[in-house]
Amino acid sequence: MYNLHAATIAIIAVNIIVSLRGFSDSVFFDRYKFSIGGVKAGQRERTVTSGFLHVDISHLFFNMFTLYFFANVVINGFGPVKFLIIYFISLIGGSLLALFFHKNEPYYSAVGASGAVTGILYAAILLNPNMQLGIMFIPIPLPAYVLGIAYLLYSIYGMKSRLGNIGHTAHFGGAIGGYVITLLFRPDLFVTDTLIVLLLAVPIIILFILEKMGKI
Repeated sequence: MYNLHAATIAIIAVNIIVSLRGFSDSVFFDRYKFSIGGVKAGQRERTVTSGFLHVDISHLFFNMFTLYFFANVVINGFGPVKFLIIYFISLIGGSLLALFFHKNEPYYSAVGASGAVTGILYAAILLNPNMQLGIMFIPIPLPAYVLGIAYLLYSIYGMKSRLGNIGHTAHFGGAIGGYVITLLFRPDLFVTDTLIVLLLAVPIIILFILEKMGKI
């Protein structure tokens, strides 16, 4: 569809290289995946390295395909350096939220770039909230912010019900990272897109209210 920036190519290349190594080397995979027990034991690098490992080719492809569609929106809005900052803070944000919610589950583990990619997605939504996105089973495109809010609400449901073998917590943490850092870089959005900024905050507020109430 369009030319990828070198920063995006670099991120995709590292994900492919590290993931392929993990596919063929279970010791490598286990050492660098996100693990509550491992992080608590002092292996904090897992909060970053896990974001470059994937379970299989389809997991890797889906994350990189999503990044392909939204990376240029963020790079065009901020430049490659801030794009990379958002990517890595979202990655770490996903790991930290997983650590917070699963701190008493020593065997909880996760891998994947989903947190980082979701952060880029939410940054893109804030920068261009009216862009139209399509989704399977819905025949018409919807405004990006509508799908963004719906996705976070779905993630809350997934966290409550432990739905599927999916790191819903990391997705949500990545979205929070992308949301917060984008607003730090572009505080004018509070003025120019006040309603969108507030609407995208609603699922985040709901999550922490539910956590305080012990409902999640």
